[in-house]
Amino acid sequence: MPGADDLTFHGLFEPEELQGGEVDMASLVQKAIGAIDAIDGGVDAIVGYWDFPVSALVPLLNEHYGTRGTSLASIAKCEHKYWSRLEQRKAIDEYPGFGQVDLAAERPQPPAGMSFPMWVKPAVAYSSELAFGVADEREFQDAVARVREGIGRVGRPFDYVLDRVELPPEMIGTGGQVCLAEESLNGIQVAVEGYVHDGLVTVYGVLDSIDYPDSPSFLRHQYPSTLPEPVLVRLRDASARVMRQIGFDNATFSIEYFYDPQADAINLLEINPRHSQSHALLFQYVDGMPNHHCMVRLALGEDPALPYREGRYRMAAKWYYRWFADAEVRAAPSQADIERIEREVPGVSIALVPTRGENLSDAREQDNYSYEVAHIVTGGDSEEELRQKYDRCVAALNQGFEVTPPEGPAEPGR
Repeated sequence: MPGADDLTFHGLFEPEELQGGEVDMASLVQKAIGAIDAIDGGVDAIVGYWDFPVSALVPLLNEHYGTRGTSLASIAKCEHKYWSRLEQRKAIDEYPGFGQVDLAAERPQPPAGMSFPMWVKPAVAYSSELAFGVADEREFQDAVARVREGIGRVGRPFDYVLDRVELPPEMIGTGGQVCLAEESLNGIQVAVEGYVHDGLVTVYGVLDSIDYPDSPSFLRHQYPSTLPEPVLVRLRDASARVMRQIGFDNATFSIEYFYDPQADAINLLEINPRHSQSHALLFQYVDGMPNHHCMVRLALGEDPALPYREGRYRMAAKWYYRWFADAEVRAAPSQADIERIEREVPGVSIALVPTRGENLSDAREQDNYSYEVAHIVTGGDSEEELRQKYDRCVAALNQGFEVTPPEGPAEPGR
């Protein structure tokens, strides 16, 4: 990132402090304050690019130190999926049907007027944790039971945030432990990345999000989007309207949509009140600078603009190499193996997800349908080149894996 050598970055937390078990927001805030107070000369900006609790810690700390950033209320309106839908409804028409599910009922029912298929999810969660696509009543009841069992892990800590913002009448008494049902969306999934700088909304990139066949799990994010320009204009317009409604300012965002080409319809899936670190290298490859630049410069009160198409490649993709059955990783490619592959296949970057001796299901931030094995970023001048590089990396990685199924002998990676 240009100018990074002139900055000193101070880490405040380790990942396990933020994602293991149920977090204590008050303790996290006090720990962060203690760490910042111990920095000689203080700090000029406080930033973060993870979901809750990081997304909420940043405005809480900005308020404490008088540093620059968006408000805690605007973060809550993004992170709390039910509140977010209420705000979207005030500004745009491009959203699915939604409603609360009464977890206290003996036999909860879908919201009135909604039919299967639909998604059942907590209002607040880490990534896609506890989000279930359901096709009938049996699957609905199973999903609700699983949400009810796990909703408190994130929902209870989020009440700390809701207690510190002014709630509209429709949100009073709702709290963080809310279950939401939403109509299923179809079509091409895209991510719109941008920022708000002193009230002005800028979209700096739109990416296609492509799933594995017959699965809701991501196969790759690809930049730039291949959608027609008139559709991109509508996506930018909807994003600007909803972020202004939320009161978001001086921070980055990433909004996920579905575009149905048959109906020529776009629908907003969710708003993330931060840019995606997963896309950083994609912007580096194509535009010549990672999207982290926008986050840092906004927080410092400087120009957050990214260059345009000044990178080495015409397009780039982040691939999610997944297995669809659990396994213990008995052996994995070494760092030397990975560096060799990266030398042999120019324009790629590889990061393994599980570690040796770890079950795939125990790795952090897995979805409910598959297990991430590696993240592979490829840059190229055509989709064919992106895929060829990915295939070469997968073939090379599989030579270094040895896994054990839940019961059975060791076998090579698949």
